[in-house]
Amino acid sequence: MTIATRERVRAGTVEELRQRGCVVVSMDGQPVALFQEGGQVYAIDNRCPHMGFPLSKGSVKDGILTCHWHHARFDMGSGGTFDPFADDVRVFPTTVEDGVIWVDSQGAPKDWTAYWRGRLADGLEQDLNLIIVKAVLSLLDRGVPPGEVLALGAQFGTAYRAQGWGPGLTIMTAMANLLPWLDKDDRTLALYHGLVHVADDSANRPPRFSLDPLPTSADGSAVALDRLKQWLRGFVEVRDSDGAERCLRTALAQDATPAQANDLLMAAVTDHVYIDVGHPADFINKAFELLEHTGWEQAETVLPSLIGGLTRARRSEESNAWRHPVDLINLMDAALAEAPPEQQATGNWQGFDALVETLLDDDPTATVHALNRALADGASYEELAQVVTYAAALRVARFHTANEFGDWDTVLHTFTYNNAVHQAMRRSAASPLGRAPSRDLLRGVYHGAMSVYLDRFLNIPPARLPDERAVRDLPTDADALLSELLSLMDRQQQVNPAGAVVYRYLSLGHPVERLLATLGHAVLREDTLFHTYQMLEAGVRQYGLLAQTRPDLAPHVLVAVARYVAAHCPTARAMLQTARIAMRLHRGDDLTAEAE
Repeated sequence: MTIATRERVRAGTVEELRQRGCVVVSMDGQPVALFQEGGQVYAIDNRCPHMGFPLSKGSVKDGILTCHWHHARFDMGSGGTFDPFADDVRVFPTTVEDGVIWVDSQGAPKDWTAYWRGRLADGLEQDLNLIIVKAVLSLLDRGVPPGEVLALGAQFGTAYRAQGWGPGLTIMTAMANLLPWLDKDDRTLALYHGLVHVADDSANRPPRFSLDPLPTSADGSAVALDRLKQWLRGFVEVRDSDGAERCLRTALAQDATPAQANDLLMAAVTDHVYIDVGHPADFINKAFELLEHTGWEQAETVLPSLIGGLTRARRSEESNAWRHPVDLINLMDAALAEAPPEQQATGNWQGFDALVETLLDDDPTATVHALNRALADGASYEELAQVVTYAAALRVARFHTANEFGDWDTVLHTFTYNNAVHQAMRRSAASPLGRAPSRDLLRGVYHGAMSVYLDRFLNIPPARLPDERAVRDLPTDADALLSELLSLMDRQQQVNPAGAVVYRYLSLGHPVERLLATLGHAVLREDTLFHTYQMLEAGVRQYGLLAQTRPDLAPHVLVAVARYVAAHCPTARAMLQTARIAMRLHRGDDLTAEAE
């Protein structure tokens, strides 16, 4: 019989323990296993911290307790594990008085927040998914802000991947951007997905060694930012990552603002056309968005990790598609030389629809002339970027499933590139210095418009955008529509039906927040690939911006998201299974109990 007094629990006698080998007692509903070895009595949480198997069914030898489920081993005195895939098990101090065993129900004191920060580092280093999600659950439960969790991921991902910023950090940032729209459990999943991909990117890779800023000049003066920008672009031009990194680090050490650093990097991106199908631009944008979550003080760690990818990137002016049968490079250069300055922006430009129609047409000359005309008519650089990004979203919304499956990524790249340019444009326009976006950044808009043009054949024939006639047989109830959307994504290639359900939901005026949460859940329950995360986050971002000015067109962006996600579902959902195990353990559920 268990008897409690003050903070101690009577747990039987030494003789009973000797006869039975192991005794399990309950302390406030928590099972504790007692063992005796070498004259010492040990009290240990009976739930194996790895996956909850009863440690009372394990074995003891030489002071080591071994769980027989996955063979995790624990030092019985401290509870420390010898196996990185498991966690330390909680131990409780014991005393023996007149042959009676007493257990301190408070357990040994421990800083659990520090412990789980360390375990997150272990999970990243060892690429252990279960440890990562356990750490995220425990840190959030202890009130650690998501920004601190992201900062830990950023520190690891930028230090332990020689190639620098990659898909993992991009996924982590994209999921962080979606946190406000997700349900509670899915917020945990979002951080888990991002951190797992950071760990995967760095697994078995050499670390990245950073360079120092340039030393202070002999007269103590700083290098002018314009000179650093000139040097950095020159080094990127000749693929000299060391020189480019030292320029960037020097600018940051001299307290370059986010807008100035943004201009520095994006100018080097747009010096060449649509480099590496848009990934460097997207990575740069995501790095700045990550710093919005973690704090600008991490800029000197985060931003230099971008340089290697920028100098290695393939350049589209070297591609035949951009040179023949129409030399798009010369066409854009000539148009940009004649483009009016943004100072002519009036704030009442009305040419959105006409420009979209031109962008989706088959005439690149008409496209660049239309962009110049829009600027002359008072469009701002940011407005121009938004129109081109919307046109890119329509390429996804109208992508015909008769195309090769891999071509989904072609239209995806154009969309995410244009989203990155648009966000960079907004970041530049929001500068506290009051600076307008640079002409260097405007080049990215023209490059994105030409990529929209090159994607035109993937809309031949164009998939039909949903309308009221196409969705009239669908339910009207919000719950029924969201349930139908998830059901469609349980089956392969339900592309057009998924887009129709999203259009129906929005056309009825149901809360968009619930739809965004459902789309997020649809992605986070899958073993999702890099581009699907990109599509979801960029689509949600663009929908929110377009809904402010053109609510009639904004639904098409989420139709594009739903179609892309549906094309890439379902998967094995192994990550979700791991997360569910961790969540059940976190709640104290018995994983060994027979399922009902």
